[in-house]
Amino acid sequence: MRKKLLFLNLIISMLVQAKLHTGDTFQIWEGVAPGSEKVEIKEEILERSKDPKIKDRAAINIKIPTITAYVPKNPNGVGILVIPGGGYERVVLDKEAEELSPWLNGEGVTYFVLRYRLPKNDHENKEVVPLQDAQRAMRVIRNYSEEWGLNQEKIGVMGFSAGGHVASSLANKYDEKVYKNTDKIDELSARPDFQILGYPVITMTEPYAHKGSRKYLLGKNPSIELVEKFSVEKNVHEKTPIAFIMHATDDKSVPVENSLKYYQSLREKKVPVELHLYQDGGHGYSIRGTTGKSVANWTDVVMNWLKANKIIER
Repeated sequence: MRKKLLFLNLIISMLVQAKLHTGDTFQIWEGVAPGSEKVEIKEEILERSKDPKIKDRAAINIKIPTITAYVPKNPNGVGILVIPGGGYERVVLDKEAEELSPWLNGEGVTYFVLRYRLPKNDHENKEVVPLQDAQRAMRVIRNYSEEWGLNQEKIGVMGFSAGGHVASSLANKYDEKVYKNTDKIDELSARPDFQILGYPVITMTEPYAHKGSRKYLLGKNPSIELVEKFSVEKNVHEKTPIAFIMHATDDKSVPVENSLKYYQSLREKKVPVELHLYQDGGHGYSIRGTTGKSVANWTDVVMNWLKANKIIER
């Protein structure tokens, strides 16, 4: 896989001439990301797998947020910003990112994995840095949609676990002013056209909040106001994009009530939503952890939903 870092303040003509390839990695901010000017950290990649045949990498200490492209042989114009989980402590790089390629690329979908900054690293206004990066990434993708062969009206977001909290926050707070404009890209809409959430962290309220995500995002003793502000189910509105949600009822890390609360809020605001609850699957299964479990067909169900909503043509 080719790896290259392209800065988005390059002359547009250079980007037009360069065909997008799998593995192309783009720094989403010009210079230092807002609020990270005084942060002194060095990014590290941790290998958590004890089996040399299976990769389970995670990134920590992220100061320079990026998106990495995964490009199909026969693109259909649909683009997805994929936001992996990691409990706001790390960003997972394999099972909720790279390993989606055979499935999504096989269906003609171009996707971009966001490596976002983590609030545990004491960035300024640390609670909003993941949302800052998600908004900016969506605007970058939309800005270069023509050059990258994407339909501007078919660019969505997919998030897993804590990445589901980032993705659903983006889906509801896409126009919230969480940073000052840095260039013309920031004048574009950050609203995703659809959202797909896998075993997402949604609420920050007890007793259903994921304790690790809440601690790293909001601190040990957050105020009631802060908890309310970052509980996504309390921020749904009529213009929230259509949603697909999946969750296993035996999830012992992120209670299924997170998805139930979000589903109910979306229904109350009359936002089209489809919810799939599975008997077994646990947490963090993505694709690799589904063999022999009822959750094994979730990728087929997602594709059927995308086709039913005419995001992907049948």
